[in-house]
Amino acid sequence: MSQQHATSAQAAPASLEVVLKVENLTKQVSSPEGLLTIVRDVSFAIEAGERVAIVGASGAGKSTLLALLAGLDTPTSGRVLLAGTDLTSLDEDGRARLRAARVGFVFQSFHLVPALTALENVMLPLELAGRGDARRTARDALDRVGLGSRTGHYPRQLSGGEQQRVAMARAFVTQPAVLFADEPTGNLDTATGGRIGDLLFDMNANSRTTVVLVTHDNTLAARCGRILRMEAGGLVE
Repeated sequence: MSQQHATSAQAAPASLEVVLKVENLTKQVSSPEGLLTIVRDVSFAIEAGERVAIVGASGAGKSTLLALLAGLDTPTSGRVLLAGTDLTSLDEDGRARLRAARVGFVFQSFHLVPALTALENVMLPLELAGRGDARRTARDALDRVGLGSRTGHYPRQLSGGEQQRVAMARAFVTQPAVLFADEPTGNLDTATGGRIGDLLFDMNANSRTTVVLVTHDNTLAARCGRILRMEAGGLVE
């Protein structure tokens, strides 16, 4: 068994269930210079509970790939199977429903709703799903990220690290099959970023939510079970 496969197997010991499968994925866009290929013939599979980092230089196609994996963008060719459903067979509304049910997001810029408190931000996806226990479940999630005493605070009243913890509580509160994180420590200092990484992987281990993250942070990437390196839109060994 190769070292890479052994590491991958350790990341998802309880199951060989494939939660995310990518087949010959390509994304092209028009530009003044002609057709530009941003993602080029990418294929891979990720098992339930894995922690996978997507790394590479700026402009390599990482964030575009993440958007394709999450159904936020559509490919020119190829397909993405998320929790057994072919995203490319769904219309925009269908992709939105699947994301609401099976996907969580953490972004570099937090993406909290400024007019909502920490508690209300975490309640939002639960309320959209029609959950009657939204308030209690959201409060429990904030307790788990160490913000039980800050539930009534608005984003502007929280530090960057606290805002990212709220964002992580919101991402995990629906128990998604996959959590996509785009530069989750990018706006944070090194120490705070390290604590956010600890929290992210603790929650990953406890929930068995698969984590797929784009990062320039080599320390964060090294803590993942597998690293996918992108160059000029394609995956390189």
